Amino acid sequence: MANPEVWLRGPVEGVPPHLQPVAHSLLQCREELERLLEGMPAARIWQSNGHAASIGFHVRHAIASLDRLFTYARGAMLSEAQRQVLAQELHPDLDLGADDLRVAFEAAVTRALDQLRHTAEATLLDQRLVGRAQLPSTVIGLLFHAAEHTQRHVGQAVTTARFVGA
Repeated sequence: MANPEVWLRGPVEGVPPHLQPVAHSLLQCREELERLLEGMPAARIWQSNGHAASIGFHVRHAIASLDRLFTYARGAMLSEAQRQVLAQELHPDLDLGADDLRVAFEAAVTRALDQLRHTAEATLLDQRLVGRAQLPSTVIGLLFHAAEHTQRHVGQAVTTARFVGA
């Protein structure tokens, strides 16, 4: 029998109970991307179909967005390096292959899980301000959005892969 989805495998060690869904979501995304990128040539990763973004864009955006949203959840503002990454996201990086993207995504998920393990449940409803406009959110709102946003882009990468060839 195949492994059940991550959310059916039990709690992620060290992650507070209220943050388990975030951890499960990120781990599921990691597994799906590993399968998707395995052996995929760089030309396919950066190929787009019409006006749709490439697989590479969705993976890079998921990595950088996860980092940005978790930064806001810590109560910090984006660094200059994070703003530079944001400015470059739309531009394909043909030097990044499947292994590069997989390793970068895995590292982003590892950092996120470490932060989840160190997030006190008592802070989940604490207000956090997002972006230059300082829009209001909460710790749990940002962490949940990071998980669902990552899922959305991993799903788009999977769908895009179907359209750019087997």
